[in-house]
Amino acid sequence: MKETWKPGNMLYPLPAVLVSTRGTDGTDNLFTVAWTGTICTNPPMLYISVRKSRFSYKALHETHEFGLNLTTEKLVRAVDYCGVVSGRDHDKFNDCHLTKEKADKINVPLVAESPVTIECRIVEEKELGSHVMMIADVLAVHADTRYMDEKGRFALEMAHPIVYSHGTYFSLEKPLGTFGYSVKKNHHRRSDFYGKKKRQSEK
Repeated sequence: MKETWKPGNMLYPLPAVLVSTRGTDGTDNLFTVAWTGTICTNPPMLYISVRKSRFSYKALHETHEFGLNLTTEKLVRAVDYCGVVSGRDHDKFNDCHLTKEKADKINVPLVAESPVTIECRIVEEKELGSHVMMIADVLAVHADTRYMDEKGRFALEMAHPIVYSHGTYFSLEKPLGTFGYSVKKNHHRRSDFYGKKKRQSEK
């Protein structure tokens, strides 16, 4: 039985990423964003949604650049800290003992401890109410080669990524299937989709 609730954001889980910025005055900052996602494959585009009251909004609005840094179990404390402490009062790179890494295309530091860092340039801002959606082109992607498997595939799961769900951070524990597995031969039939065994026909 389900209850009907008032409209709200219940689309979970979400990625919890560290967004890096550099203001026009040279101040570097990190803040945590869960309102983020893919927009387009070709050209590669993504978005983050940010409240205007956040310290880094000014840097985003003025420079049109940011780094998006994927996070892991080892980074979870930094992820939480950067989401609750303001860059107005704290040097979060220093507080979290994170290493600044030079970007190729933008004048914003990236997080060296992140398994994947993405350089982004904002092409449009959309004011949608409580948040401003920053639509951005992906200019470059940096992937840590420690997470390449024996077949040469980048295996992000080896880095133990995390997600955010309704106020709590979670690890991703085990794979449940690869893309397209449901239609491969000798796999689940349509009657098995919910883990139910197919009943044998009665004689």
